[in-house]
Amino acid sequence: MSLTPSKYTAFLPGQQTIDHSARQTPGVCWSATQPTVVSQPTLIHWNTELADEIGLPTAWQDPENRLQWLSGNALPPGSQPYAMCYGGHQFGQWAGQLGDGRVINLGDVSARDGQNWTLQLKGAGPTAYSRFADGRAVLRSSVREYLCSEAMACLGIPTTRALSLVLTGDSVVRDVFYDGNPAPEQGAIVCRAAPSFLRFGHFELAASLGDSAMLKQLIHYALSNTSTGHVPFTPDSDLDVSAVLAWFETLCEQTLKLAVDWARVGFVHGVLNTDNMSAMGLTIDYGPYGWLDAYDPSWTPNTTDAGQRRYRFENQGRIVQWNLYQLANALAVVIPDHEALQSIVESLPSRYESLYQQMMCHKLGLEEFEPRHQGIIKMLENLLQSQETDMTIFFDRLKQFSVNGPQENEGTADSGSQAVTELQHCVNDALYDGKVLDDNLPLYRQFALEYRSELKGTSQERRHQLMSSSNPAFILRNYLVQQAIESLDGGDQQPFDELFQALRSPYRDQGTLSAKRPEWARNHPGCTALSCSS
Repeated sequence: MSLTPSKYTAFLPGQQTIDHSARQTPGVCWSATQPTVVSQPTLIHWNTELADEIGLPTAWQDPENRLQWLSGNALPPGSQPYAMCYGGHQFGQWAGQLGDGRVINLGDVSARDGQNWTLQLKGAGPTAYSRFADGRAVLRSSVREYLCSEAMACLGIPTTRALSLVLTGDSVVRDVFYDGNPAPEQGAIVCRAAPSFLRFGHFELAASLGDSAMLKQLIHYALSNTSTGHVPFTPDSDLDVSAVLAWFETLCEQTLKLAVDWARVGFVHGVLNTDNMSAMGLTIDYGPYGWLDAYDPSWTPNTTDAGQRRYRFENQGRIVQWNLYQLANALAVVIPDHEALQSIVESLPSRYESLYQQMMCHKLGLEEFEPRHQGIIKMLENLLQSQETDMTIFFDRLKQFSVNGPQENEGTADSGSQAVTELQHCVNDALYDGKVLDDNLPLYRQFALEYRSELKGTSQERRHQLMSSSNPAFILRNYLVQQAIESLDGGDQQPFDELFQALRSPYRDQGTLSAKRPEWARNHPGCTALSCSS
């Protein structure tokens, strides 16, 4: 068995002639392309678990075959490589045609469970959509994508996956800090895998061009090739409006849940442009992402976003709703029932808030959200911001706070002293200052008492179960990734391998890798904010 030509190219119009010159390609959804040969490929990592899950053809078990195919130096049997064409809103502004500027899709493979997987190489050379760039990727961005996509999968958060990481042996020149000082870096290629790489921007581009026929084909493809669809497709067939609305509503729910999951683990995507939004409800395109160390709702990991902070942690829920609204605008070009579309998008804020509140209750070990819980959730968010507090460690240690503490006399000077002492003891490791500041003690006391009151009647076992499944003990902190990058760049792979093993069990303590960010990493390049340079 070999790779099969992509369902995407089978469904949608494209250009068969290979031409890497940057250009506009109206009327097509893809252009045939070819990876560019690299000088000295080296396989840094092969994701055995994912390869087994996909069930790759036996020819992939040969190390030499694998190296040649994953570096782009040769094509696997059955491959018909192509680059996708799509558009998007970037930082809130329509950017027109974009497309796969440094991604080359190899083809599809059907897993043992029947799931379709598309394989693509990121950093394998220029395409028609490279916009005069070289189509290459550097080691640092490739390591970040490889590790983070797998970290998200292990956290149980929908995501594209990473199959392999290859060093090319060639240098790639990048201006890391956008300060006019470009420098050569090691080139690398990641093989990514997903059921589909369809994006919001696919629909937006067709709508912006007034190409209703192509927009209908894209919708048919989505309905026929996503888990929410499977509607048979025939050329020029009319759209089943009810099916399209059902698909869109399901995608809305998936995308809102995705944003809530990001909030649950403290993940900040960094570049939530509509071309970086998956029509499969997956986390896609790991660029200048980051994970909260100290809880800071206003933090963004993207230096390009430092002024506007459009994609800051606390704004991600609103941004995905805005992006879904842009998708609805595109669908409205061919869907006559605008009232139904409007009804769906108008429901997004309340649906997101409901999902978020339920998630926060589970992080606290509370079974079901009740309106009264709004107070303790807000109190908790204020407490986390009262001083520099590591979000991940705080919630992990909060599990130790007892459901039933000793009785205290309310209204006395000593009221809440034992509860706040216990709370401090539980979460002390999460505090960057090392102790609760005196000015914050009243807030800690109030939270401790309110929290214990809410926990009355709750089974300690059930609470621990809810909290353990909602709160990771390990996250892929930027400084850990940066250490792995710097070590790999110097020829030492051990830190990378240790980090990869740790991320596979994020709900278990990973020793020193689960500790809060060290002081040296506070302003170290690559450990806090990052640029889009890759």
